[in-house]
Amino acid sequence: MIGRRILTLALATLLAACASPVTVKTDFDAKADFSGYRSYSWIAQSPGDGSLVPQTIIQGIDARLQARGWKRVADGDVHVAAHVTTRDGQTYNTFYSGIGHDLTWLGFGPVPDSVTMSTDPYRAGTLVVDMFDGKSRRAIWRGNASGILPDDPARLDASVQRTLDRLFAGFPPNSAKR
Repeated sequence: MIGRRILTLALATLLAACASPVTVKTDFDAKADFSGYRSYSWIAQSPGDGSLVPQTIIQGIDARLQARGWKRVADGDVHVAAHVTTRDGQTYNTFYSGIGHDLTWLGFGPVPDSVTMSTDPYRAGTLVVDMFDGKSRRAIWRGNASGILPDDPARLDASVQRTLDRLFAGFPPNSAKR
């Protein structure tokens, strides 16, 4: 009975780890009064400028800020910047067949083993969103998310939207104090 519970807990932990491969972190200036901010504007990115930040990310951030009552204007209370980086990598998979141990000390002689190795390519991405106070130009909030990007464009868009949901889940900070 206890073994079954441990196995169930281990399986649940493994599934939870597989279900959320994206790492999300946020930080903010504790002195910033987010209740006073009502508008925002984009800096370092403008829609349609051929920037490295996909339009879906800009629209996703806009939607989440507007859902919290913020309005996009030309020169807002908060200035927002987003940056995306990607890199290619490979995962190495090694499969050993045979016993995998040298049994000569038991008198059996060396046991032949075979090793098969394969590689799986992947693309990793990082999104960083910074917010600055429009008057003081002081950094007030930063969120970053990083993880492996899905190959399928439909899954990629869904993954970006889930990541933005997680990134802005506790935004604005200290909103419970209002």
